[in-house]
Amino acid sequence: MARPSLPLLLLALGLAAAAKSPYQQVLQHSRLRGRQHGPNVCAVQKLIGTNRKYFTNCKQWYQRKICGKATVISYECCPGYEKVPGEKGCPAALPLANIYETLGVVGSATTQLYSDRSNLRPEIEGPGTFTIFAPSNEAWASLSAETLDSLVSNVNIELLNALRYHMVNKRVLTDDLKHGTTLNSMYQNLPIQIHHYPNGIVTVNCARLLKADHHATNGVVHVIDKVISTTTNSIQHIVETEESLETLRAAVAASDLNSLLESEGQYTLLAPTNEAFEKIPREMLNRILGDPEALRDLLNHHILKSAMCAEAIIAGLTMETLEGTTLDVGCSGEELTLNGRAIIANKDILATNGVVHFVNELLIPDSAKTLFELAQESEVSESMNLFRQAGLSSHLTGSERVTLLAPVNEVFKDKRPTVDSSMKNLLLNHIVKDQLSSKYLYHGQKLQTLGDKELRVFVYRNNLCIENACIAAHDKRGRFGTLFSVDKMLTPPTGSVMDVLKADHRFSTLVAAIQSAGLMENLNRPGTFTVFAPTNEAFRAMPQGELNKLMGNAKELASILKFHMADEILVSGAVSALVRLKSMQGDKLEVSMKNHVIHVNKEPVAESDIMATNGVIHAVSSVLQPQASRPQERGDEPADPALEIFKQASALSKVKGKNTPVYSRLLAKMKENSGGF
Repeated sequence: MARPSLPLLLLALGLAAAAKSPYQQVLQHSRLRGRQHGPNVCAVQKLIGTNRKYFTNCKQWYQRKICGKATVISYECCPGYEKVPGEKGCPAALPLANIYETLGVVGSATTQLYSDRSNLRPEIEGPGTFTIFAPSNEAWASLSAETLDSLVSNVNIELLNALRYHMVNKRVLTDDLKHGTTLNSMYQNLPIQIHHYPNGIVTVNCARLLKADHHATNGVVHVIDKVISTTTNSIQHIVETEESLETLRAAVAASDLNSLLESEGQYTLLAPTNEAFEKIPREMLNRILGDPEALRDLLNHHILKSAMCAEAIIAGLTMETLEGTTLDVGCSGEELTLNGRAIIANKDILATNGVVHFVNELLIPDSAKTLFELAQESEVSESMNLFRQAGLSSHLTGSERVTLLAPVNEVFKDKRPTVDSSMKNLLLNHIVKDQLSSKYLYHGQKLQTLGDKELRVFVYRNNLCIENACIAAHDKRGRFGTLFSVDKMLTPPTGSVMDVLKADHRFSTLVAAIQSAGLMENLNRPGTFTVFAPTNEAFRAMPQGELNKLMGNAKELASILKFHMADEILVSGAVSALVRLKSMQGDKLEVSMKNHVIHVNKEPVAESDIMATNGVIHAVSSVLQPQASRPQERGDEPADPALEIFKQASALSKVKGKNTPVYSRLLAKMKENSGGF
């Protein structure tokens, strides 16, 4: 017979490993960590100062922590094995005996004792196939004196029934303990709830499996950390009968969630107590209670889609709620945490359809909040103060569907703007009509503001921008409004590229050059231009010979100016790494960001993101030239009349009270001196 190939053998081994339950996978990891101490030795993590022990997974092994608390590693015999004097490790399998005798060997002598007292012993010594979830000795000792007394004072009924509830009339190993399943107990066939979590924790009615799969001649023994009790009530019944949940009970009835909480399934209800509701500002609470949709979102935010017992939480994990949001569920020592806060007052109240944990703080989802309430948890408090001072609060607290573009506090670290009529108009243009989601925005999309301005959306590889402002954090979607935190104050465009250049005296020389080169019409038309605009000082800083040559050649002038322009909009927020932008001249412009300053061809930009309706302008302090055509600097070129014209541009730009625009006067003088172009 042919031997299987190595790849097929490895595949078979891999499939076999994949078929193991999470518990078995964790146990196998513990075996691997303990093998240096001999056969069948498992590494166990023990919480310092307690008797709590866990088989370790890879992550816990390296972190050396359970619930944020330090652990020590000990090495013990793996389940089903024992030491032999004089030999290394745990080479011997435990002797196979009946369940009664096995209880005494695996650390559940108290269960063995109570089996004897309640006359259960003959049954678990005799023939049959049983599974017993045996409470550890510590589990019995942790029962209240009143509970324990009620059991042992009536051993033939109460104690016997309690023990039989811990039993199943068949052999069930950990691989058979599937998550979310139930087993019929040997006490009136009442169900036992099983949860088998991905981290390897297995719970039985929320009691953790400590030592599993101890085989006996007539079944199997699993040691658990609690004495479990019968469960006959649904989550809804717990809500209806618990006095501390009176407000929750009314809210559940108002939102028609009663049927869900009494239906079959496996849920976790994080039940806010009356105290939790009382901590919420009365105005906010009344608004939510009076809004059916907000109330339903609030309650669904407290319901997890699966049953999560406290014992299964040994590190942080993210869980999905019925509302579609997520909660960070974790632990700190003995306390469970929600979103990092230890607010669970009472845990593991088991129901037939899940588990209830009482919480003493209300978890309010974003979907139930106003924009002002959303902002309280974001870095935009300075912006919100501006909106409040401008008298715009009604847009951010009512039922108007809007999206708020709120600059982060960092924008105002040096100076906080004064709120006047001009600032109010600007703030109105930070409020977009309709409730948007950033993930559905697309490049070139037009947004209408309450200030009657049109804003453009720019989608880049690493950023999403609205005009010059880029989104700085994940958007928060509230009841009626969405909050976009942005990295700048928005500057809505006020005219075309040429309109903006003409209105700014710094660019008077450039305006004249653009008209001389015949490019004005192009920059006035609709489009998507980026212009790196040399200031008047940039032209004056050019070597005289180079400037003479440039101004004396209209074709070369047009080529150089086109090298400063691109036919796509690039705002500074789009630049993180190097961006190569094709100029209208044909060569590439290299745009980069250094020390929070945008650079083009290694030259710093003096002012970025001057927005226009058909593009964006970045002011530069030098005239850029293509690498291949940069002339050698010479200082002996003859003077040119055009040079004198451009030298006057800055002075002419300051002339007041003239009807003729500066660039028109410059153009007229150039024609006069040159006899026309």
